[in-house]
Amino acid sequence: MNGAPVSAGAIERDWRTPLELTVLGAIWGCSFLFMRVAVPSFGPYALVEVRLLLGALVLLPFLWQARAQFPARRWLWLVPIGLINSAIPFVLFAWAAQRAPAAIGAICNAMTVLFAALIAFLFFGEKIGIRRAIALLVGFGGVVVLATAKVSGLSIGAAVIAGSLAALLYGLGVNLVKRHMTGLPPAASAGATLGSAALLMLPMALTHWPDAPIPAVSWACAVALGVVCTGFAFLMFYRLIARIGPARASTVTYLVPMFGALFAWLFLGEPVTWAMVVAGALILGSVAASQKR
Repeated sequence: MNGAPVSAGAIERDWRTPLELTVLGAIWGCSFLFMRVAVPSFGPYALVEVRLLLGALVLLPFLWQARAQFPARRWLWLVPIGLINSAIPFVLFAWAAQRAPAAIGAICNAMTVLFAALIAFLFFGEKIGIRRAIALLVGFGGVVVLATAKVSGLSIGAAVIAGSLAALLYGLGVNLVKRHMTGLPPAASAGATLGSAALLMLPMALTHWPDAPIPAVSWACAVALGVVCTGFAFLMFYRLIARIGPARASTVTYLVPMFGALFAWLFLGEPVTWAMVVAGALILGSVAASQKR
């Protein structure tokens, strides 16, 4: 066979990348399961504070190592980005998890890619193109299908709106990170924004801390949410971005709703309805179409 030989390193990367994308998709899919289990005991504010604090502690060594690259002027953007890209979306997803199956938040999360493109077009002058505009409309159609559906006889519209608003904030956060944090070490930047968000959320967490004892299973889910689904997941994601680029790394978005629905069905017995399947297909299909060059 003609052509240059394939190096052992290239072969290793070929199988390692899809494996790591799958693992990361499963971890982020688990986050919606963990929120669903833990939030009734913690409430949204206390749970998010635990998540932010533990995630920041995992990334603190990277921030400390790169502390010289974070002068005071940098924090003028790091703090609001932490609020927009972490604190408020986490609270919205946790609030939604109190009111709807875990798969609902996971499906809404997939809208982040579309919202990022829309915000870049509306506020930062980036071209959107006809195909991406159509993809946005299709994706929003999926949200409408989801918002008007009922699961086990319960309306989930409010949870869908909260999850979609969280994805909108993620989309805004992506654009702010791109414009104001370029050149900073990614893991250290994530540690800075998570730490800032944890400090901002602390008063709400303290005033809304539950009076009743928190069960061990809820604590286990909260710790896993912070350490694994936030701290270590960020490390994995930035490692993937460095190796394969942001466009390919963002394909993990397609996996999160599938894992979120699967784990909720397996471990919580939550139903997967036809409305959820149709909405998920519309949203994920639109995200896939918007990512094509």
